[in-house]
Amino acid sequence: MSGVESMIEDDDYDEFGLLHENAEEMGIPFPGRPEVSRGFVEVEPGRRLSYIRWGSAEPELVFLHGGAQNAHTWDYVALALGRPAVAFDLPGHGHSYRREDRDYGPWRNAEALAVAVAAVAPSAAVVVGMSLGGATTIRLAAIRPDLCRRVVIVDVTPQVGDSSRSMTTAERGTVALVGGPPTYSSFEEMAQAAIALSPRRAPSGVRRGVRHNAMRLPDGRWTWRYDLFGPRGTGGTGDGGGKWPDFTALWADVERITAPTMLVRGGESKFVHDSDVEEFRRRLPTLRHEVVDGAGHAVQSDRPLELVALIRDFAFAS
Repeated sequence: MSGVESMIEDDDYDEFGLLHENAEEMGIPFPGRPEVSRGFVEVEPGRRLSYIRWGSAEPELVFLHGGAQNAHTWDYVALALGRPAVAFDLPGHGHSYRREDRDYGPWRNAEALAVAVAAVAPSAAVVVGMSLGGATTIRLAAIRPDLCRRVVIVDVTPQVGDSSRSMTTAERGTVALVGGPPTYSSFEEMAQAAIALSPRRAPSGVRRGVRHNAMRLPDGRWTWRYDLFGPRGTGGTGDGGGKWPDFTALWADVERITAPTMLVRGGESKFVHDSDVEEFRRRLPTLRHEVVDGAGHAVQSDRPLELVALIRDFAFAS
């Protein structure tokens, strides 16, 4: 079995060849490579969303990643769950299409995901979204309740972009990389930047995640596999208001959610405040709220087994 080092120079590397490392880091058995593959679905003419499919049966789970991430962020969780699932690359991320207007907010994302989920996982038992993916899930659950039978929102609420709040670089974690340099002279420089902002994760896991989220340019430099640098598209809220990182208009969509919903917070994360949970529950009184101790913003990477246990209990307990 090979590691990241043997794959760095090969842009056509085996993206599923390191899953044994995920299992080792979680301390779970790895009987062999699972049935996993990459696919694409056209959501508009010429625009394709990429996804990772776990298993060949009808997907029971849909996973949506956060901003500056990609579908591989769910590798730990999908591997540990062992259920048929699909993890999408959001527009502007991973291997999915880029938008000319660079509007990657939850409103435009949900439009694309409504088509993609209906085509790939129309009967999924639960949609799980983290950060930007969680905001997208709120919107999707509001406009397409038929596709969102149960909803898990990981460490985000519509208040996350409140301009009155500030976080240190350490508190923002790898999200802070979006504001850093778009290119690096080497893969090692890129990996070290991410490792420094990921104190709760094994360096091997961070390096693997960086490899999945990076691509080499023709001049030999490395850059991130997402389109979040520079000015971002505006609008997309349906009422013509604001830049898309302002999610506050989604509070109205929270009130429209009819599916059982669970909000999972990282115990060490600063992205969701107690007051946000109170507002969420005021608008959706049936909300289930859980806190995962020892996890930061990326609960799925920091404490994957704890998140798996919550998802199992919420969506699949008999």
